[in-house]
Amino acid sequence: YIFSDKTGTLTENKMAFRLCTIMGTEYQHDKNTERLSTRTQTSISDEEGPLLEGSVSINNPQNGASDHRWKCPMLTGQPQSILSGHQRTDCTSQTKSMMHCGPSQRAACNDSIEKDIVPDEGLLKRIRGAVAHMESPTQLNAGTGLESACIIDFFLALTLCNTVMVSTATQPRQPMLTSSLSKSSTEPLSKMHQVLQKFKTARKTSTCPPSHPSSCSPGSLCNEPLLLPNVSPSSSCGAGSAEGDVGSGADSNDNLSVTAEAGRNIGGEDEDIVDEDIYYEAESPDEAALVHAARAYNFTLLSRTPDQVTIKLPHGGLLSFELLHTLAFDSTRKRMSVIVKHPLTNEIVVYTKGADSVIMDLLEHVGIDDLEEQEKHRRITEETQRHLDRYASSGLRTLCVAKKVLTDGEYLKWAHLRHEAETSIEQREPLMMETALRLETNLKLLGATAVEDCLQDGVPSTIAAFRAAGIVTWVLTGDKQETAVYIAYACKLLHPNDVIFTLNSEHQDICEALLDCILDDVGKYNGLDCAASKLTANFAPTSSSPLKPSFGLVIDGKTLSVIFQGNLQKKFLEVAKCCQSVVCCRSTPRQKSMVVELVRDRLKAMTLAIGDGSNDVNMIQAADVGIGITGQEGMQAVMASDFAISHFKYLRKLLLVHGHWCHSRLANMIIYYFYKNVAYVNLLFWYQFYCGFSGSSMIDYWLMIFFNLLFTSLPPLTCGILDKDVSAEMLLEFPELYRSCQRSGAYNHWSFWITMLDAFYQSLVCFFVPYFTYQGSNIDIFTFGTPMNTLSLFTILAHLAIETKTWTWLHWVSMIGSIAFYFLITLVYSAVCVTCNSPSDPYWIIQRQMTDPLFHLVCLITPILALLPRYLIRSLQGTLFSSPLLKARQLDNLDKDQQFQAIRVWKGLDNSGNDMPNLTESTDQSREKHANNPSAVTSNPASQFVSVPVGIADIRSSVNRV
Repeated sequence: YIFSDKTGTLTENKMAFRLCTIMGTEYQHDKNTERLSTRTQTSISDEEGPLLEGSVSINNPQNGASDHRWKCPMLTGQPQSILSGHQRTDCTSQTKSMMHCGPSQRAACNDSIEKDIVPDEGLLKRIRGAVAHMESPTQLNAGTGLESACIIDFFLALTLCNTVMVSTATQPRQPMLTSSLSKSSTEPLSKMHQVLQKFKTARKTSTCPPSHPSSCSPGSLCNEPLLLPNVSPSSSCGAGSAEGDVGSGADSNDNLSVTAEAGRNIGGEDEDIVDEDIYYEAESPDEAALVHAARAYNFTLLSRTPDQVTIKLPHGGLLSFELLHTLAFDSTRKRMSVIVKHPLTNEIVVYTKGADSVIMDLLEHVGIDDLEEQEKHRRITEETQRHLDRYASSGLRTLCVAKKVLTDGEYLKWAHLRHEAETSIEQREPLMMETALRLETNLKLLGATAVEDCLQDGVPSTIAAFRAAGIVTWVLTGDKQETAVYIAYACKLLHPNDVIFTLNSEHQDICEALLDCILDDVGKYNGLDCAASKLTANFAPTSSSPLKPSFGLVIDGKTLSVIFQGNLQKKFLEVAKCCQSVVCCRSTPRQKSMVVELVRDRLKAMTLAIGDGSNDVNMIQAADVGIGITGQEGMQAVMASDFAISHFKYLRKLLLVHGHWCHSRLANMIIYYFYKNVAYVNLLFWYQFYCGFSGSSMIDYWLMIFFNLLFTSLPPLTCGILDKDVSAEMLLEFPELYRSCQRSGAYNHWSFWITMLDAFYQSLVCFFVPYFTYQGSNIDIFTFGTPMNTLSLFTILAHLAIETKTWTWLHWVSMIGSIAFYFLITLVYSAVCVTCNSPSDPYWIIQRQMTDPLFHLVCLITPILALLPRYLIRSLQGTLFSSPLLKARQLDNLDKDQQFQAIRVWKGLDNSGNDMPNLTESTDQSREKHANNPSAVTSNPASQFVSVPVGIADIRSSVNRV
């Protein structure tokens, strides 16, 4: 069983802003959607190279792409539109460098997608009208309509409600404004910073009165906003008016130039504002994508300190918000909030963003007296929820944005409780959670966002290979159910012909009835009773026929809580055992680990968990094998795992190739060590019948010690490390070969006892052939045992040679070297050991026997007689009773053309091979096109949430009745 996270594991975890809805009005961003679709298709069509080899790691800085996409510079651009700050000036070079990136980078979201956002024209016009009334608090409240004010609050929330840090290329976390008129200037950075500081303070000596005098200093709360007027370079406020403030004509010109450029309005004047390369450092790519989306509409985050956030408005003005508190995101609340003091209205505002499943339940309730307001509130909520459902069904990640205004008294009371919770020694975490829950109530819904997280390259073909290999894949994610199901279809976890059962219930009785109904219907359809079957998991269900489709299960976190709290684990496992794939959505990290432990302990199955973030650590540690992906969310998962990979697609080779090889090597090596010792020790056992069971030995003690220690130790180790029963290409081409490992084909009771019987037979041959050869002669005991020891060595090494599938020069060196080392040690030992084991000493015994032809004849005939049955059985298996592994091994010996034709014939006769990838790369690439192109999945009516093939509607109808 494979338990996989979704975000960052199956997807790139690289977010691109797609859509938004504000106050129930949806803004399609059609051009942005077309741009993303075009770029995705272009990147897919440019893919070349094999699926598992030749890919360039995404973390390689030489790939032409940034290591972390949300830690990327703001690029300068054209002044004619609001998108000016996002269009690349080096587009050609970036495109060329991107074409040389690995396919894993090109097939998913590229670095520029996050920043190059095409604004919606309708929303752009609304912002232009809204910001025209922001020059004073009076105009903000009276001149701006409710929806326009909510639009401003929406983008302020996107900019404020995050933990994104701002830095520049030269001065970390320090914003800087420069003028387009002085782009080629070589003025020192300190001088430009001085200009900015003077720009942000009130110029009392100016002959032109400023729009809003301000007494705020950098780093302090501005009670009045510093809204910079539109001043052209030829304004009457010339160099002389600022001379006393700046101190020199040159400085004055710089100050005037910055002021003029900062005063450019949203309509796109001739003036231009250019930010120095700004880097956004975010904890998650979602935050970075939303900050870039706000900046696309010129709500730019310029700086963030522990107590202040500075934002540049669309018409160039700066707002400095006092940051009072930050309530970080956690998996329990599923939301994040910031408390700021609005510099325009002096109001204390709470901005919150989070999952719609929790935000919608925290909205304020309008009184029944105001029917008009109540109807409007209901309409906005319903429209927003409808938009969210459509976004999620298209595979987009959604977030709701809300706000709340606190009075001074409410804030002081809450701040006091928060301080007590933070300083509490006992029960600190529960108290802090309680204060957060107390604050985040009666919220006002502003809107919602939808960002796209592209599917990783190679995920659909990897999961299809797992499915063919009999590996059950579960996806455990915290995303919405519609989003998780969409991704499950896109990555081929769920097939259009699968019967999908959905469990969504918060009541134990209903949940239990649903489980019983599903079990009855599945049992009737398959002609078996899943509930009565043994609750074990030897291997996954085989691929279904048209009359017996495979089943899938979709379950949410609330239902999982009911199952674990209501002791329904057994029935849940009975249902899950009959399903090929399971999707658990809206699940917490704790629930992920509980599901893994449940399957591992109850089904006695081998479990593997793979994830990329800290929220996957519990799941990874609970599984038998943990895989960490070195992705965008740190190294917590990697440090807690057994293996680390860079992409999910590499799990295919790790399991199907290296997993198969490892199982085969270990199984053969373990059986061989048992065989070797049984075959050698039984020589002493048969001798006891002729020495009265006195315990004496016919072989010298030192030679017996050296037999296992030196003479037969290196060859089995070499085979255990280097042996490959089937090539990697064949194992990837035919995932069904992995089923032999699941059934323990190489190491089971049958193969073990057959090998033990063969060891007894070989020991009989190795003992009695020399016995009858030297019977009646006058040789001593060591002269009788030395040829027996020699031919046993030949037999045991020849047995290993028969079982070896791959021969390299290391195998030959270990085999020949062991035999040569045996004769070298024996000859030296027999020559120098005169009185080692008195009265019977091995002195000069091997030297005399090597001159006897009978010794050589015995050492030649005996191994042939001992190994003849095994050799005949292996020959018959390879010709008359070939297994799939033997067929695949035979294909490795063919040339490319014959191999290709043989594979086609094999797949044409084997129906289970339809889901397998072809040798050619075109099939894998076509699958990637459908996986990374959302329209291809959405346009297919069979790829919707619940896909039921014709003829099984009775199953679905009976479930729906319950």
